[in-house]
Amino acid sequence: MRLKVWGARGSVPAPGPEMNRYGGNTSCVEITLASGEHIILDAGTGIRTLGLDLTSSPHVNILLTHLHLDHIQGLMFFPPCFRADADITIWGPASPEASLEDRVARYISAPLSPVEVRELPCDVSFRDTPPSEWQLGSATIRCEAINHRGPTLGFRITDGDTTLCYIPDHEPALGTVLADNEPEWISGYDLARDADLLIHDCQYADDEYPLHVGWGHSGMTDSLTFASRVGAQRLLLFHHDPLHADGFLDDLHAAARRRWAELGGDSASVEMAREGAVLDVEPVAAPAGISGA
Repeated sequence: MRLKVWGARGSVPAPGPEMNRYGGNTSCVEITLASGEHIILDAGTGIRTLGLDLTSSPHVNILLTHLHLDHIQGLMFFPPCFRADADITIWGPASPEASLEDRVARYISAPLSPVEVRELPCDVSFRDTPPSEWQLGSATIRCEAINHRGPTLGFRITDGDTTLCYIPDHEPALGTVLADNEPEWISGYDLARDADLLIHDCQYADDEYPLHVGWGHSGMTDSLTFASRVGAQRLLLFHHDPLHADGFLDDLHAAARRRWAELGGDSASVEMAREGAVLDVEPVAAPAGISGA
């Protein structure tokens, strides 16, 4: 698999010269499968630029982890939505409160939008997705509910021998000590187990997290401990706080690599998501961190 990061910021877009290297657009990742098919993970503001790049292949699959604004804000500005030849399928968390279509339509409707979902010229369908597994092209998609505020999914994508896990908004340490907990008590453990690449929430530095307990996001050490417990081979730290400028993220990355080495992993396998970055994901035989037992 190959992935491209179109947006790695969390909570709200953060434009400005001090954000240039890591980018200011919110969550959006494009996955290219071995077959050449594409999957889009989340529809933050980064999906607008992605859509400009889709000049052919009007069939689009979008997997939404949840419906917080920073993960759907780009839908209204996604160019294929305004193409009559585009066929768009949007997968997202089921809720007893309303259908996925009705919940998304609250955003793509007045007074927040000049058009309604029903007015879009594309052929768009919505799939309410409980924890389940299904095929999408050559890939097997598995999703599970994970610990975040509101109905939220994490996704595991397996294409041949390669597995990627995407959990951009996650607080597995809420009320727990990850280093000591049994696996069955760790949110997202089975979903992320032995992933070749884990894309995971790291919104806060360790000294910031105590002020944000219960907000649904992770501090750096908790992100690394989670990745090490599940035996992830590579880790891409994601969902950067809008207040974290490039220099801050450089320092956070350096600290994360030091901490990962202390946990027994290869420091080079911890990366910080950058807008525009392209990564090839391949199977890795040796464990990167603590055994996932």
